[in-house]
Amino acid sequence: MSSDSREVILGVGAGIAAYKSADLLRRLQDRGYRVSVVPTPSSLNFVGAATWEALSGRPAHTQVWENVHEVTHISLAQKSGFFIIAPATADLIARIAIGRADDLLTNLILASDVPKMIVPAMHPNMWNDPATKANVATLRSRGFTVLEPDTGRLTGNDSGQGRFPEVSRIVTEFDAMTGNKQDLLGRRVLITAGGTREAIDPVRFIGNRSSGKQGVALARAAQLRGADVTLIAANMDTSTVDGVSITHVESARDMQVELAKEFKTCDVLIMCAAVADARPVTTLSEKIKKAFFTSIELEANPDLLAELARQKSHQIMIGFAAETTEHIDSARSKLTAKSLDIIYVNDVSGGAIFGKDVTHGTILLRNGEEIALKEVSKDALADLLLDYAIRQLG
Repeated sequence: MSSDSREVILGVGAGIAAYKSADLLRRLQDRGYRVSVVPTPSSLNFVGAATWEALSGRPAHTQVWENVHEVTHISLAQKSGFFIIAPATADLIARIAIGRADDLLTNLILASDVPKMIVPAMHPNMWNDPATKANVATLRSRGFTVLEPDTGRLTGNDSGQGRFPEVSRIVTEFDAMTGNKQDLLGRRVLITAGGTREAIDPVRFIGNRSSGKQGVALARAAQLRGADVTLIAANMDTSTVDGVSITHVESARDMQVELAKEFKTCDVLIMCAAVADARPVTTLSEKIKKAFFTSIELEANPDLLAELARQKSHQIMIGFAAETTEHIDSARSKLTAKSLDIIYVNDVSGGAIFGKDVTHGTILLRNGEEIALKEVSKDALADLLLDYAIRQLG
């Protein structure tokens, strides 16, 4: 199993600052990270497992002997892309430095080779002790990112360097380590995804094979980069999307109504949905009997992208094209005809791409540039498209 850059383990040490990590957890989630909390057994004296489970929506394991059949210390380590240990006490730092593995968190740290950040919090005398200084130097020499604690008041009347850093600073430093770019902060991104359905009768419809997976990847990527995201979802699963505004629609006309509400205030429009080109002239209220189901009279659906192109002011518009022949020429024509800034086209001959986690195709830019992609994950394509959109936003 490979690691996921959005999956983060938040290790919590046994310090009074553990309560501040509850806010840290929330702020990480706001950034699009999916967080599993692993408290040390002693830290549960400060913040209980129920709190971590309620906030993260996941189990909070502390011991290697929990769910032994899942081999948690290996499975969690393998799927996580980053670690952040906050707060890290002098004892926890010492145990990590000498390679101890006497609870689940220290086992995970040894079992994982992904980037790790340590956020110390302790009394100034402990932070300045030569043993702690040596342990911190050891960890930094091994590639750990160890933050300098803040200076200020601690428990009681004591003051000095050792205070848990402000959560905003931790998040900024963690973003820098993970490469999580907040380059869409303050921008509104509007995404359509899935496939519209045009009803024939209460049972049957005209539709397509779009799963909506690329739209989900785009919504996640934009949200992770700080955007205010609205997803107009047509007949697709959105259960894995958090932190974005979602409107569910059925038909092309439903989508047209929602786009009219949202388009003028967005900065980036990504038309990832597969919109049916035609709909039945008449939709019957009762199921058509098989014997009478001989033909369907169709009429054209509105061209949603063409309509929006006429209203375009400051928006960057990204379109998608699924073709089986002459896909580059067709996409280039669509790019020009519909005033798009970027279009992604793929060859879907034989059902390729639909429902899969990977894609291959070509990105075309309005300046004539073409970027061919042999095979990439839909998550990677989402970030790449946003990179090009940001370049054009300036």
